[in-house]
Amino acid sequence: MFGIAGVYAFTATGNEALQGLERRVRALQNSDNGNKRLYQEGQVGLAGSAQTFQDPTGRYIMVYQGEVLNCRDLRTKLQSVGYTFHTDTDAEVILRLYIKEGQEFLKRLRGYFALAVYDKVKDSLFIARDRYGEKPLLYYRDADKFLFGSDMAALLELGVPREVDQTSLYQYLQLGYVPAPASMLKGVKKLLPGHFLYLKDNKLHQKMWHRLPYDSEKAATNPLSYTQQQAKLEKLLEQAVVGCLGTGDPPGVLLDGSIESCITTALASKHLSQLKTFSIGFAGQADTDVLRHARLVANRYKTEHTEYLVTTQDMYASLPGFLNCLSEPFADSSALAEYILGGRASQEVRIVLSGNGTDELFAGCERHLAEYQLISGGVKVGVAKSLGFLLNLLPNPRNSFAANKVRQLRQFSKGAGMPHRERYWQWASLANESEALALLEPKLARSVRNRLYLARKQRLLSCLEENHHNLNNVLCADWQLELANVVLPKIDLIGMANGLEIRSPFLDHKIVKFAFSLPVSSKIDATQRKKILHDTFKSLLPKELTNKPKQGFELPLQQLLQTEARLLVESYLSDDFIRRQGIFDPGQVQRLRVGMASSRSGEWQSQVWSLLVFQHWWQKWML
Repeated sequence: MFGIAGVYAFTATGNEALQGLERRVRALQNSDNGNKRLYQEGQVGLAGSAQTFQDPTGRYIMVYQGEVLNCRDLRTKLQSVGYTFHTDTDAEVILRLYIKEGQEFLKRLRGYFALAVYDKVKDSLFIARDRYGEKPLLYYRDADKFLFGSDMAALLELGVPREVDQTSLYQYLQLGYVPAPASMLKGVKKLLPGHFLYLKDNKLHQKMWHRLPYDSEKAATNPLSYTQQQAKLEKLLEQAVVGCLGTGDPPGVLLDGSIESCITTALASKHLSQLKTFSIGFAGQADTDVLRHARLVANRYKTEHTEYLVTTQDMYASLPGFLNCLSEPFADSSALAEYILGGRASQEVRIVLSGNGTDELFAGCERHLAEYQLISGGVKVGVAKSLGFLLNLLPNPRNSFAANKVRQLRQFSKGAGMPHRERYWQWASLANESEALALLEPKLARSVRNRLYLARKQRLLSCLEENHHNLNNVLCADWQLELANVVLPKIDLIGMANGLEIRSPFLDHKIVKFAFSLPVSSKIDATQRKKILHDTFKSLLPKELTNKPKQGFELPLQQLLQTEARLLVESYLSDDFIRRQGIFDPGQVQRLRVGMASSRSGEWQSQVWSLLVFQHWWQKWML
């Protein structure tokens, strides 16, 4: 994988990073398709792919990764005021717009991107990230140099210190990822979505250029009737789908049986004569709602549909490639299945559409319904609180769907008695704070729950007001936490690993703005999540999709860890490895190993998976 990377050296010592950048590009030229480019001017080096451009005067050089979907319109507007172009590249359009409008040009871009511009005359460096963080961008600064790159691998190869950030590790053991702006390495930061950095005279300035357009009070008093809201959503989504189709290679659709992927398929099929769709399921789960709903939609719109059924053997065969793609630990186990699907789809198409973002925009998760019920009150809440003790006594069913339901009931019962901010954190986590602390080596465990940890946690919960709690605030928090740190990094990982461009019409900034202007009542009620999506597009969908909630499939993670991946688990979690490493508590890790072999292994699978992912990363990059 290769995106963009760069070095600004302040001292002679910092120049060593420039040599590292040159070595990285040279190695990739030899092993890849040869389209990597390096620009070096004095103490500055920029590297990128074919989307690298220098203006005709030689003053500006830009490296860019991503896709600006309205580039053709921007080119036409610039030409109308006298600009001429020497190439047909998007990079030239974007750089010309930057030269013309400065930092404000970012607001004109529709799409997903990470970019850097060096100005030779001002000796300044400008780097920016798209509104919602669809493309990653990390950076590091010390007394000798400033480094940036699309992933942690780039910065590691440029020489950042290989020291684990202990607070980040603690958060990772809870959430399964490290929330921005922190990273797993001390000193390395992720540029936040909708932000840019400007470096001049050795001074680094950071600024937010896009803020999530959400006002809780305005949303609650939206003046549009529900019918008007539906009409506007229908128009905006149709426009967004058309914008994602583009004018190049026809895209396919990742059709996972969710209402959003089915709507995307229905709208895309209006504009493409032969649409390819792709679904994934697991052997033994071939009749789940995911696959059944996907088939219904594919048949209705006569798509060229491909369905992949994978086994645990297939998952294990893909595991090394998947783990090697992770330049930072990321323990969302669903990413493995999507990595496999992305690889299969990339053999057929170069671009796919997805429905990512709808859960966070329109309240699509089980925990959104649970939160709605708690806010609304009623008999069910009281029953859940009173049954908490009995639920904990229930054995874990062997059926994965039933086991998941028992876990959800336990989580609901436990969360019902918590303050809403702590409940949100609990429900967003794979492991609670006590469980994460127990995994750490005792001396380390005593030091990580510090002021830095609490400050990071409070920033991530800033949308959840103390005195005015509603479900839209929860969705705002999800946008900052879940979408920015789980959903979008996963999309980029899968796309980059497979040479696949993944576009979600629901992430169009006009749709995001509209969704956050809607009252809670338009998104959810006591019986239905994503309410306005169901009501607006029900005429496009088979009735089976609108009459009942989707069951979905369960990733057979427990089965994978107990069978094909068992030896890998035993190796990475062995007493010898754990003691030599000195990060985790050997006794607690041993209990996890024993637990995975027991009838209650479903309780431990998420923690074991998180540790396996971290250990692979640590062995690859830290030794």
